[in-house]
Formats: sequence, C-alpha cells, structure tokens
Amino acid sequence: MPADATAGAPADASAGVTAPDGTAPQRTRPQAAVKPVRWAADAVAALREGARLRLDYSAQSLWRVDRVIEEIRREGAPMQAVDGVLRGFGAYAGEVVVRHTGAEWWATGGEHWVRTPDGRLWDPIEEARRCYTGHGSLRLLCRDATAGA
Repeated sequence: MPADATAGAPADASAGVTAPDGTAPQRTRPQAAVKPVRWAADAVAALREGARLRLDYSAQSLWRVDRVIEEIRREGAPMQAVDGVLRGFGAYAGEVVVRHTGAEWWATGGEHWVRTPDGRLWDPIEEARRCYTGHGSLRLLCRDATAGA
C-alpha cells in the first residue's frame, strides 16, 4: 500500500555528478538506497545458500518470497526473531519496484520507502511485516506499484 506522501522527505536526493573530464553529469543512486540495497542482497544470498532459492529481482520472484514468509509464519517464530529477515525481504521487494519503474529509495528517521515516478510512496519493509501477520503481500505491492510503469 502507498505510504502517505507527506510522511517524509528524502534523506538525500539523487544528484548529478560531473565526470572528471567535465562532460555530462552522471546519475548516482541516492544515499537512502545504501542500506535497503544491502539488505536485499543479503536476503538474496541467504535464500540462495539456505533454501536453495534463486531470486532474480523479477516481479515473479516475489511469489516465492511471499511463500517463504508464509512458511516462516507457520513455524510460529516471534516477530522480533524474524524482523531482520522480513526487513531483507521487504527491501528485496522494494528493489524489484525500483528496478522495474525507475523509482528511488527515500529515507527519514530510520524508515525507508520507495518513491515511484508518479510520486507515490510505498513501504515494502512494512508490507513484509504485514505478510508475516497474514495481512499483506509483496507480490501485490509490486503489482500495484508497477501498474503505471
């Protein structure tokens, strides 16, 4: 679900960086993307090594992530014990949206959102937590976030 667009400002907007030879500026990923990109990569590595699941940053791969979250939920682990894993899954879903829509990560107060080109803010990390409680879907969040792309 989209977050309230007034929820916060970007920690650091994308900035153009002039190339050493003074030619056209290059686009860099915003500083807000650093942590979620790392969390997503950690989730991909953990699933590849632990569960032998390959994630390829496609929208279809989120079906597998939703199923993994459901399996963890059925095991009955307390939310505190799996919060880091859920954060990684949410960051992975956010990266799927970023890569398929040209969206950007935004951050404020330790929270991270994805802002799609249409200006909507999405909270995939919170959506992963909602999945764990049986009330969310990373696959559906991605579908909704990429619908206009």
